[in-house]
Amino acid sequence: MRITAAFLMASTAFITSPALAQNVLPADAAAAEGADIVVFGRGETRQVQEIQSQDIVTLTPGTNPLKAIEKLPSVNFQSADPFGNYEWSQRVTIRGFSQERLGFTFDGIPLGDMSYGNHNGLHITRAISSENIGSVRVSQGAGSIGTQATNALGGTVETFSADPANYLSGGALAGQGNLTYGSNETWRAFARLALGSRDGVRGYVSYGYGSTDKFKGDGTQDQHMGNAKVVIPAGDLTVDGWLSYSDRREQDYQDMSMAMISRLGWDWDNSYPDYARAIDYANRLNDVDRISNSGGSPFPDGRYDYSGALVSGGQVYPGNVTSADDAYYDAAGLRKDWLGAIGVSSPLGEHASFKLNGYYHHNKGMGLWATPYTASPNGVPMSVRTTEYEMDRIGAFGSVDFTLGIQNVTVGGWYENNQFNQARRFYAFASRTEPGLSFRDYPKNPFATQWEFDFTTDTIQYYVEDRIDLGMVTINLGWKGFKVTNQAEAVVQSTFPEGRIKAEDWFQPHAGFAVELTPQAELFGGFTQATRAFQAATTVGPFSTSQLGFDAIKGSLKPEASDTYELGLRFHNGFFNGVIGAYLVNFRNRLLSVQVGSPIQGFASALQNVGNVRAAGVEAAGTLTLGGGFSLYGSYSHTDSTYRDDVADSGGAITAIKGRTVVDSPRHIARGEISYEREGAFGRIGVNYMSRRYYTYTNDQWVPGRAIVDATIGYHFNERLELQLNATNLLDKRYVGTIGSGGFGNSGDAQTLLVGAPAQFFATLKAGF
Repeated sequence: MRITAAFLMASTAFITSPALAQNVLPADAAAAEGADIVVFGRGETRQVQEIQSQDIVTLTPGTNPLKAIEKLPSVNFQSADPFGNYEWSQRVTIRGFSQERLGFTFDGIPLGDMSYGNHNGLHITRAISSENIGSVRVSQGAGSIGTQATNALGGTVETFSADPANYLSGGALAGQGNLTYGSNETWRAFARLALGSRDGVRGYVSYGYGSTDKFKGDGTQDQHMGNAKVVIPAGDLTVDGWLSYSDRREQDYQDMSMAMISRLGWDWDNSYPDYARAIDYANRLNDVDRISNSGGSPFPDGRYDYSGALVSGGQVYPGNVTSADDAYYDAAGLRKDWLGAIGVSSPLGEHASFKLNGYYHHNKGMGLWATPYTASPNGVPMSVRTTEYEMDRIGAFGSVDFTLGIQNVTVGGWYENNQFNQARRFYAFASRTEPGLSFRDYPKNPFATQWEFDFTTDTIQYYVEDRIDLGMVTINLGWKGFKVTNQAEAVVQSTFPEGRIKAEDWFQPHAGFAVELTPQAELFGGFTQATRAFQAATTVGPFSTSQLGFDAIKGSLKPEASDTYELGLRFHNGFFNGVIGAYLVNFRNRLLSVQVGSPIQGFASALQNVGNVRAAGVEAAGTLTLGGGFSLYGSYSHTDSTYRDDVADSGGAITAIKGRTVVDSPRHIARGEISYEREGAFGRIGVNYMSRRYYTYTNDQWVPGRAIVDATIGYHFNERLELQLNATNLLDKRYVGTIGSGGFGNSGDAQTLLVGAPAQFFATLKAGF
């Protein structure tokens, strides 16, 4: 708390003492002073906001850009780490729609649903360093019909890289270097070199490396990231290219339940590096199995030999540990990605233009888990269970725009071929005394392959959009359509199915309007219909069931669909910019893969249709400029997202969820922030509130609401040197960061929660030329 108090005092000094400031701001910072950091989509016919780079760079360097959008209305972002990068824990929902039902793109390149073990893309933090991001655009409704996404029932998040011209204001060569140090031995270095001219050939290359120890337990999370961008004007034609490489290695935190938090404490984690304790727990699990199978106890005196833990009364583990699932030895996520793209754009005469982009993405990764449920062949009572991924995606998207009087018509399309391999393998520990392998490296020589599948997904999408300008009224009409074909072929057969399934909907309409009521105010509204394609993986979607189950549903299964209605008002003048809106979403044909057993046991999920969902809500956000360098930002959203049907399983049993709140859909989300920027000094302190979140469909289990305070202070010493201090969870609140890490169940407590990081502090020195 001493560090927290010191940070608060320093924040006060920076905000209340502008006399400390001197010299000049860097060119890009000076241009940003007083500019809107959140843009409220003026002229758009749907709810849309945009976060600018100035907002992203005030976060701790290396932070997930999705953490920047948590200030926007109806956006629920959660993670167990202070950077929002830990992929096993990172989640984002919008208006009650879960992440796999949102669309994500980077410079138009589809990122899929960005879920852990992503089968159709990659996470944004593996595509671009945060320092190179130009803006992030959020559409809370069904998003733009031109977005390269076939899963966007509930909104889109589009991230755009910065133009190299942004870094070349001082000449033909510019460089930047950042060095960050902070809590839990966090180190991060970033360097960027930009070359060229602002209106000519230009580009940049960058490299970043960050490493941090886990805030509880033992282990490291780190990442290497390289980015390169080039823009080549050639007469009227412009060519641009992108290349990125990422190598991420993350040792996991232990998944918790509310009962485990109460019984074992907030700081409980995996047993790594205590290998002997992990072996002990695995042995005890086997002893429990023997007791269960024999009907008696192998311990005549009723005591366990290892550490004195009582067997009588069912207790065979030491202390408050009650099962082998309370603490695994270790777990990790490993990911390597290459992403490349090239694009061309050009006018076609005076009234038309075209854009065409091609991209390629290669991914290799695996999730590792030390499982006590499968022994190594050499007698070690546990093994390393992996889910392994390899992906090759190639695709192209483009559009033609042309103006016909008051109409601007756009016709576009997208094609992608995705070759995805997924496998479940087991690797042996060396002995009972030495693990013989590291969870930070890719293991070799598996002793068993439980299953392996090749998935092929072909996507064809098109759209037509007509924007009609009637002066004070703008009308937007259009539709999109797609066909997505998924095929699964077994390399190593198991209970999972082979086969082919497709989702096809060639007409998904959109209609919207924007009316300029006054020069300061406009009314907007619209309707969008969207369909979601099926997922192609063994862990989710129609291929996560048995062959018998797949054969029964492949001809009749309906893809999920949504109808979104929006109405809102925007207002802007010299000192206030804001928006207020209301929405209604009807979500049909909802599908759900329900996890059977604990996640580590790896049982096949059961595909269920859980009926319909209705979401209704209001949302508001605004920025008030106070003068003297101060500004206020606030946002609030109220979401009422409920299930409209009870669920019947294959045996006819009814789970009564009708009228219950959708899991991970807080009813209230609010954000408040005060900022200061003037004459070199800058500061920001904000609070993020989220109400109760349910993690069972019957709503009998939940995590309480929480309010988290983050802060930033900094100083531009001159145009080349800056110091920035960041604090996350400044008041050191104990809270559950992520829910649903192990999925959601009908009722009862479950090991599907991740504890949020305590107070963390970071200092960054930024230098440039």
